[in-house]
This record gives sequence, C-alpha cells and structure tokens, in this order.
Amino acid sequence: MKKLYLLAILLVAGFGVQAQTGTPTKGNYQLASRFSPKKLEKLIFTTTLDPHWLKNSNRFWYEYENSNGKNWYIVDPATKSKRAIFDTDKVASAVTMIVQDPFDAQHLPIQNLKFTEDEKSVQFEIKSTIDEVKKDRLDKKAADSLQKKTFFFRYNLATGQVVELKDFEKPKPKPRWASISPNQQVVIFAREHNLYWMDKANYEKALKNEKDTTIVENQLTKDGVEYYTYGDTRGETNVEREKNKKNRKPAFILWSPDSKQFAMVRTDERHVKDLWVIHNTANGRPALETYKYQMPGEKEAPRRELIVFDFAGKTHRKINTTAFKDQELSLWSAPALQKERDDEHRPNVWHGTKDKLYFTRTSRDLKKIDVCELDIASGKVTPVINERFNTYVEVNRIGLVNGGKELIHWSERDGWGHFYLFDGAGNLKNRITSGSFHSEDIVGIDEKNRVLYFTANGREKGEDPYLMHLYRINFDGSNMQLLNKGNFDNSISLNDANSYFVNTASRVNTVPVSALYDTKGRKVMDLEKADLSRLMTTGYKFPEPFQVKADDGITDIYGVMYKPFDFDSTKTYPIIAYVYPGPQTEAVNKAFGRSMDRIDRLAQLGFVVVTVGNRGGHPARSKWYHTYGYGNLRDYGLADKKSAIEQLADRHSFIDIDRVGITGHSGGGFMSTAAMLVYPDFFKVAVSGAGNHENNIYNRWWSEKHHGVKEVVSPKGDTTFVYAVEKNPDLAKNLKGHLLLATGDVDNNVHPAGTIRMANALIKANKRFDFLMLPGQRHAFGDMTEYFFWMMGDYFTKHLLGDFSQPVDIKEINREIENGGDKKRGNAVAAPDGE
Repeated sequence: MKKLYLLAILLVAGFGVQAQTGTPTKGNYQLASRFSPKKLEKLIFTTTLDPHWLKNSNRFWYEYENSNGKNWYIVDPATKSKRAIFDTDKVASAVTMIVQDPFDAQHLPIQNLKFTEDEKSVQFEIKSTIDEVKKDRLDKKAADSLQKKTFFFRYNLATGQVVELKDFEKPKPKPRWASISPNQQVVIFAREHNLYWMDKANYEKALKNEKDTTIVENQLTKDGVEYYTYGDTRGETNVEREKNKKNRKPAFILWSPDSKQFAMVRTDERHVKDLWVIHNTANGRPALETYKYQMPGEKEAPRRELIVFDFAGKTHRKINTTAFKDQELSLWSAPALQKERDDEHRPNVWHGTKDKLYFTRTSRDLKKIDVCELDIASGKVTPVINERFNTYVEVNRIGLVNGGKELIHWSERDGWGHFYLFDGAGNLKNRITSGSFHSEDIVGIDEKNRVLYFTANGREKGEDPYLMHLYRINFDGSNMQLLNKGNFDNSISLNDANSYFVNTASRVNTVPVSALYDTKGRKVMDLEKADLSRLMTTGYKFPEPFQVKADDGITDIYGVMYKPFDFDSTKTYPIIAYVYPGPQTEAVNKAFGRSMDRIDRLAQLGFVVVTVGNRGGHPARSKWYHTYGYGNLRDYGLADKKSAIEQLADRHSFIDIDRVGITGHSGGGFMSTAAMLVYPDFFKVAVSGAGNHENNIYNRWWSEKHHGVKEVVSPKGDTTFVYAVEKNPDLAKNLKGHLLLATGDVDNNVHPAGTIRMANALIKANKRFDFLMLPGQRHAFGDMTEYFFWMMGDYFTKHLLGDFSQPVDIKEINREIENGGDKKRGNAVAAPDGE
C-alpha cells in the first residue's frame, strides 16, 4: 500500500513538472488585440514635439494632442512665454455658426494651419459635411464628382476674431512630376524619357487640368530613351507603363540657387539585366512588372552621368567625372531651412553656390570615395577630399562655411565618426571632434562665431552609448559642450539662427518630455509631457533595457526586454528575439515609441520578447563594431543573439531557455532563418518575413557594400568584380524546428525569389515547413500587415505554447470591422415609393 501511495505521489509530481514545461498554455489573444496600431491611436497621443519655426522672429508654434483633445500653441523664446493660439471654445462656436455643423473645443478638426506673412494671424481649414461638386472635375459623370466642402478661416492672434475667407483659392498641391525653380518661374519635368519645361502661367493651367490642350510645353532634350531616360518610370506594371508613357513624369534635378542652371545624374541602364514581379491580383490578366536590377557580382552595371543644364541657353553638358570603373555618382541637395517648411513650394537646390556644386563619386567596391567640387562655368571637377579604407567607406553631406571657403567633413578615418575642418581646396586645417565616441550629423553651422552644432552618442559615461545628444564645439576643436544633459535619447529641432532648440527626451521606459533650450545649454522653459494616461489604464508596463556581453565576452551589447503586461514571475515563458542584423541599424528602440507590433504586442500573447544588438549591427559605434560582419554576411550576428539570450536566461528564472523563438523582417527575415539553420538545437521556432535569404540575388549596392566584393585587375589592365557569399539555402538540411517563411508576391526590393529558393531548398532536403505568400504586397506587406501579425502570433503560440485552438476566422480582426451597411452619417435615406 505504501508503495502504491509513493507511486501516486511521484506521478502527481511528474505531472506538475510537465505542466510547468510542456503542458499547453493558452495564448492571450485578448490582451494582444488591445494594442493594435488602430487602438494605439486612441491611447497614445503626441510623443514628440514638432515645432514650426517662424520667419520673422525666433517664435515657433506646435500642435499638441492629449486625451482631452488637440490644442495649438505659440512660443516666444525671448519672453519665455507659451500661450494657446486659439481660445478653442470661441473658435468652435464661431466655426459652428458659419459652417452650420456642430463643433466643440474638444472636437475641432483644424487642418493645414499656417501663419500669414505678417505673422499676426493664422489661416486654417475645416472640412464640413456638405457635399459640393468638384470645381476641377473633368468627367461630370464620374462617381467621385462630389467632395465635402472645405471652409477657410483667418484667426487674428491679437483680437481673437475668426473670419471666413469666402473667396480663398487654396493653392493646389505640387504634382509629383513638377520640379519648380527657386524663383518659381519655370517647371521642369519629363515626358517620353526626355526633359521638358513650362513657364509659370502654363503650370497654373496644368494645376487646374493636366490635360488642358492649351498648355505650352517646351522640349529640352531629344536623346532620352527607355532605360537611358531623364525621368522616372519605376513602380509601374508593363501595361501601366505603356498606358502612361505620354504622361508627365518626375525628373530628379537640383536647381542652382539663382534658378539659371540645374543638374542631375542621368543613368544608362540599357545593359543592366531585367528583373520581374507578377501582379497576380491585377484586374483581368495577371500583369508583368519589368525593371532593371543589378545583382552582386554582375558585370552589367548602371552607368552614371552628371549633366548640367544652362536654362537660359537651353543647352546642357555631360561632365567628365570618370575615376573608377562602375562608379556611383551622388549629388547633394542643400540643407532645408526650418523656416521654409510650411512654404507652398520648396525647390530642390543643389549643395553649393550659383557657381559650384558638390557631389561624391564612389568606387564599386565602396572602399574609395571622392568628395568633388564642380566649377559650373568651366565644367572642371576637383576632388577636394579623398576617403580610402580597406572596408567600405561612408560619408555625410559636407558642411559649407562661407559658401565653401571652408568645409566641415565627417569621416571615420580614425575608426570613429568625427568632424574635420578643411579649407576650400581640400587641405586639412584641423580636427574638430575626437575621442572614442560617434559624431552623427551636422545640425547647425554658426559661421560668424565659428561654432558647429552636431549630434553625437557614446560620449557620456554611464549611459547607453546609443543615446543621442546635441553638442556645440568651436571650429578649432575647443570648448565642446553638451547641450541637453540627462540620461535620455533626444529628438532635436534647432532654429535657423542657431539660437534655440526644442528637445524631446525619453527612453523606452520613460514618458517623453519636451522643453525649450538656448544654444548655451540653458533650459528656457518646459513645454509638454506626453499624456500616457489612457495607455496606462490598459495595464501597459514599460519595457526593460538591459546590457550583456557579446559572444566574445568583451564587447558590450544593449537590448530591451518586453514582458506580458500580466507577467507572473513564478511562471516560465518562452523567449522570442525580434532581430535585424544591421549593418545600418539593430532595430533596438532607445526612445519611447508607439510602434509595438513585433515587440510589446507580440509579448502579450504569452512571451518574453527581446531586441538586442550585435557586433556588426550599427553605424553609431566604432568602425570596428560597424564592419565586424564584413565578409561574413550570413552568420556574423547570430552568435551574439544566442549569447544574449543565454545570459538573460541565467539572470532570470522566468525565461525558458528550451523554448526560443526568433523573428524578423527583410534582413531580419534572412537572419531569423539563418539562426534556425546555424544553431538548430537552440532556436526552435522562426517566422521570417521578406528575407534576403540569398544575398547573391539581392541588390548589388547593399550586398557588395556590407559583404565585400573583390576588385580583380588582369595583367592587361581589365577590371572585374568577384562576389561570393554564404546563403541560407546552403544549410537547408540543418532545419530541425518550425519555420514559417513569408513574402509579398510583388516585392521589388527583396525579390520573392529569395524566399522561394529557400522553400525549394527545404523541399529538396525533405523538410516540413510553412510558407505564406501575401498577394499584391510589396516589401512591407502594406494593408496585410495586421493579417501577418496574427499569422506570426499564431505560429509562435502553436509551437512555443502548444496552443492550437485558433479558429479559421481571425476574430481579433473581424470584431474591429464595422458592419453598418450603407448608412452614412448625416445623410437622410429617402423612403421607398408608396410609403
């Protein structure tokens, strides 16, 4: 009897262990559904202030939304004052009386607010429920001939008076095809592969009716042909391209500041090989989309040409820029001015003066970059700064001091990103920044006081090295000063006068706070604190940043852990890594954000989700760290991801190291599948979206840059390029766990062939796996993103929790769909005849 009793105890104990580690756990679909992007719009409001700096002073205005509605504020740094632009109660009352639709202060749908030129009033729009016939409709029988009437208003800041602008003609938005000169007198565009121009009067006709037969167009070029064009035709199916071939198309040009010349990089792709996607869901027959796409190692490279046009003379010249075989050319545009952001027309102007512009030319292996100056009058190209490195080189737009008499150049030549001061001829005068930290972007240049304002990270001790800060430093490298102190990541808007900046500070685990500072680093005034009150009522909890060692046991790497909001420390949870390998980003959030789909939201199903960096993952650290994966593009980040999860499991008993999932998109799709194949006994489940599983068929620029391409020069002097890379399908035989592959069928970035070839290799290796094709979707999955989230969630819930209870219908999507039939708010329905 005692033996039987002991056996019963052992059996019960055994079942207890199984319940902890192997018994199915129900996925918490209800909790995950509460944090969809649509629902978050009603829970999270303004998190980062976006100031609109005015032209005639240092004042700025901004829009701020919280759980009480929207408001608009005007701030004067000189007087340290902030006040509401409107008395929203009075404005709502005045607008209601004019529009005759009901509005109140909490529900005031103001759109397109702008200050008048004298900055004493603001103009804005209100859309009513009144139907009106479109003034510029072409087909009077068209189904979309009606629109909701928009009312235009002016509000006087001093008197508070609201006036309807009855005869106001709202400027038409600039068509995509129009490149408007700085003096707004000329518009350049492309048609049938050639350049054309029209004057202002004819452009105004085109704004009213693009098909107006009285519009006068003037042809500038005649040698444009398909794939050696002056315009842009990408993104169209072959049928659409034929149908639209006579339409106006954009020409990507940059104007001189005086509107007398413009420049462009023209590309000859006639020899580049074709690639295709098929629009299976097109109306009628499936439609083919053909485009040029150079893959790594292919000799058929696009040929770039720098063309400069003299508009007055209606002539153009091809500039001799030749330095490297298969070189790339890139024109810089001038930095945008903050005060011009609300202008109706913002011209694209070249970086330079009316007499010269700056551009880069880059060798195909990306180990050589020349920053060049072009003298417009003579056509002479002068390489003013040369960058050379044994891995790839990167540069940023140079800063011009006094029109180019001096140059501020960003370089990683000493192993860290830093700024250097050169004279106009390219002679190094001095380093501006130095040290074991990463300088990021030029934010402002004070020529008079010779001060550089710039962002940087990794300088402040005791902080996550990715947290971004604003600094000032003298051109000679002296008096470097941190301007926004605090252990936060910062979003910055500096005014054009370099006198004040608006700063929003947060981390993933803090509420964003915005304040105004002067450029001495003194806080002028607090502005706003983000309202997360409604989010917190849902049970939301901030994620937890962490620091671990890379697989070498030396390098610090940084991550964030997301737990279920109903987390119970006495339970164990599967762990899922959301990954992106870099090298341009690690997809690890530093500031608070509203995007939760692949992290916070996924965790609510019943997982611990982590994001963590890896050596080779991010440019914001040392050049060594950034280029760690050079020559090992498939595998370089995997050991660090695995090591980070192991260290977290050692720290936290609630992590089940035997139930590890991994997911990612694009490079993360490629990485998550690679993890399943390189460490098949560690990673058990993966969902891989739009992965570049074969980097030999991904785009040449990304693959050759980050993996490396070998330049081979024959004894005869001929240059060729050799590329070889390890691919995921090579390891298909290693798969042991559960793998879901997904791709959009018209992805013209990472071609579906990468995912299909991965599937082919798995089939040939006799492996079971799952495959999801999203019809009609490009790289980001578009309007099927929500569907994909639930398919991803299902997959992890099934194979990490053991929950296979999902019905055919995705209830979490269906219950959010309104099923109101044809009823429309505000429209009466006529009674049937006879009633």
